[in-house]
Amino acid sequence: MYIPTILTKRQSSTNTAAIAAITPTKDQRTTLYIIFAYIAFILIVWNIPYLKHILYPFKLVTVAFHEFSHAFAGVLTGAKIVSIKIDPNEGGLTVMRGGFWWFTMPAGYLGSSFIGALMILAGFNITASKVVSVIIILCLLATLFWANNWLTRIITFLFIAIIIALWVLFQAKGLKYFVLFMGVMSCFYSLWDIVEDLVTRKVHQSDATLFAEQTGFPSQCCGVIWLFISFLFFASGIMLGIILFK
Repeated sequence: MYIPTILTKRQSSTNTAAIAAITPTKDQRTTLYIIFAYIAFILIVWNIPYLKHILYPFKLVTVAFHEFSHAFAGVLTGAKIVSIKIDPNEGGLTVMRGGFWWFTMPAGYLGSSFIGALMILAGFNITASKVVSVIIILCLLATLFWANNWLTRIITFLFIAIIIALWVLFQAKGLKYFVLFMGVMSCFYSLWDIVEDLVTRKVHQSDATLFAEQTGFPSQCCGVIWLFISFLFFASGIMLGIILFK
């Protein structure tokens, strides 16, 4: 007779704990407001003449994360990385020999989205921001090692220097918000890139069109799948930030 009551109490306690875990604290709500403010700022400034140049370095570093993700996937599958190049038109190219194409091709979009989500997660906590900053610096150093033009070298060196400076200054408080902005920008740019390159087909050739040529699978379908995964990374970064850093 008492078992249903015990089960009900346990279930109620579990539900309460689950709701508490995903309910943001006051500080976390502030971080969420900042994330939404960053998104609004990016959307507003994106196409405004002159002001859009503010985002230009952040677009280039997101391209660097995209190309690094290709290269890292190549290394994981035994490829030899020849070079990474970022061009002034916000494009990029990774040259490698060997590796598994079915793994390295999607890695650009998905990898930069994952890196962005990791930075968003870290943006909820100063210590986490420091840890993730080390990872970001290592990614940029690898990109710098494989770089074969001055723009790639300049943009990677610039962001490494900014991250180190913000770490040292003001007890790394500025680092937290900088990492958070980089994360939002990386996720947003990756999502926008997928939509523009694959769904609206404004770009004739992209990672997904090359992937489609190899598999026979429609490139727009690849775009929708990669878009969903990238958005899932973005949402997961926010949710895990709330759960882990109470």
